[in-house]
Amino acid sequence: MNFVQQSDKVEHETSYKLRSESINNTNRLNHQIRAPRLRVIDDQGGQLGIMTKAEALVAAQEANLDLVEISPNADPPVAKIVDWGKFNYQRMKLIQKNKRSAKTFEMKQMRVGLKISDHDLGVKGKKVREFLEDGHKVKYTLKYRGRELAHRDIGFTLAQKIIDSFGELISVDQNPIFAGKQLTFVIRRSNASKQAAMKQEAQTENTSKESTETK
Repeated sequence: MNFVQQSDKVEHETSYKLRSESINNTNRLNHQIRAPRLRVIDDQGGQLGIMTKAEALVAAQEANLDLVEISPNADPPVAKIVDWGKFNYQRMKLIQKNKRSAKTFEMKQMRVGLKISDHDLGVKGKKVREFLEDGHKVKYTLKYRGRELAHRDIGFTLAQKIIDSFGELISVDQNPIFAGKQLTFVIRRSNASKQAAMKQEAQTENTSKESTETK
């Protein structure tokens, strides 16, 4: 059996042993790679040089890892031998991070009457927390009606109650101001809250990585 026939046989056998999921529309995994020759990088970042596709698949299989095409437009295309679980996890985290960075933030509005019940205030507060956690600022508008205008202090008391209900989650961006027939104030997520969330996310990420490595 000549080398070409042997290589084809190895590629055929390897294709059943290695995973075959596509990473996305441009990156290919294992036997889905179409290029006959590849510049191959090992899992430590070392250059293995130019190899045939079959040779690269064998190298990945011997390392008990997968072959991922990372630069399909290069000549020849570049492929890397990787731990698929770890590689895919890190890729998804990067995509999520880029989405958060690209997100545009708005000033969300929340209107409240002075006679609002504690239950309804809690329901509105839950929605506001979602806005804050997504990075938006929130402007509260407290509406005065009829005789309520003679008791402005009621609105300021309610405003303070709302602010206190969020605790350390928020910082007050604009203190309560009375104008016309309404009282307004603006809140945003506090830096301390953001840092705590980032710390928790990092801990969760590390736990997930350890779980993936254990598997």
